[in-house]
Amino acid sequence: MTPRRIFLAPDCKTHGKTYGKTNTCGFTDMKRRKFLGLLGQAAAVSQFTPFAFLPAVLENPGRARSTDTMHWPKDIGSPVLDSLHYAIESSRDVRTNYEKIVEVASWMAYEELPMPEYALPFGLSQADPDLAIDFVMVADSIDTAFTDFAKHEKFQVDFAGQHWSDSEAEFACIKRALDNGVPFLDGKFLAKITRLELNKVFEGNIEMPMLDEKLAVLHQVGKVLAEKYDGKFHNFVHSCSPKLYDNGNGLIDRLVKEFPRFNDVSMLDGHEIKFYKLPQLGIWFLYATLHKAGKFRLDDPQKMTAFADYIVPVALRLMGVTSYSKELEHAINSYQLIPRDSRWEIELRAHCLYATALMTDEINKLRPANMQIIIPQIDARLWTHYHTTTWPHHLTQTIMY
Repeated sequence: MTPRRIFLAPDCKTHGKTYGKTNTCGFTDMKRRKFLGLLGQAAAVSQFTPFAFLPAVLENPGRARSTDTMHWPKDIGSPVLDSLHYAIESSRDVRTNYEKIVEVASWMAYEELPMPEYALPFGLSQADPDLAIDFVMVADSIDTAFTDFAKHEKFQVDFAGQHWSDSEAEFACIKRALDNGVPFLDGKFLAKITRLELNKVFEGNIEMPMLDEKLAVLHQVGKVLAEKYDGKFHNFVHSCSPKLYDNGNGLIDRLVKEFPRFNDVSMLDGHEIKFYKLPQLGIWFLYATLHKAGKFRLDDPQKMTAFADYIVPVALRLMGVTSYSKELEHAINSYQLIPRDSRWEIELRAHCLYATALMTDEINKLRPANMQIIIPQIDARLWTHYHTTTWPHHLTQTIMY
């Protein structure tokens, strides 16, 4: 279960409602946007183009039937969306209801749907942007699993006179370590950090969940940073094209190639399905935090998809946009672990990306040219409204989200 991190942020105001401190329910790490304060501004980023149509194969619930027609989102130049065709077309247990998407778009299009802007904790946004890049990307690399799977107990810590939980606690621990002179943002240190040292950094109410997996990730990430980028993520970022995808030299292109921990893909019947949750999320945070001040350039944010984790699938399910087979519904509602890379997990995540892309297109049909939105704005709208829901979400033990 994973965090949509974010932390130490002021309350978030959006759509006339205020979102205060993050609440968690069950296994959910409910946080991402709180790590940063959500401020609203409408974006004028993408332009609507007509839908493409594919021969479809969706029946109840998601069973193939060749006489149906399936709508496909417009081409935004995203390898993630492009990879979803087989997973959507062959779905057995998850279905996306296009008519419901049109219905939801008919009223959601007239909401503000702001472009998120974030403020890093502890004044990091106002500090050296290279420090902000290092902080965000190191933290993003281990932004997974902050609840003990056996005991259902959340990782928590007291720091700077406040109490923090889940990924908020991760950020607090990293800042505490930096304050104590631990070079936690230096790949040369991370490549050799011991389990004892990492356990000390993340000293809290319980041992950091999946500590050994996080240790392995930091060793892998630190080794690459130390060998190629003088130990710093900002050197990696500056060496990339200022685009997500750019003939292999874009930020996402190179993150998933050079750092295997970010290569969030699954194989389904021989087809590679790309999700790229954490690499996209890390770059999105940097863009939303630093670009307005001219400290981070990203030329193609419109190629972002949603961030496929736990909460947005719940939002889509509760809105009737997606539906599940009885077997999958029962597994989720009874808190059964759904294995990483299983068909169930792949279908849940694929339909999350697919449905949010379709919804973005339908909403843009109804908005003027200067108020067009991009997919992360829909992701933000769904996450902020549903991150405290008590409705069960799927449970998967993974380092990918």
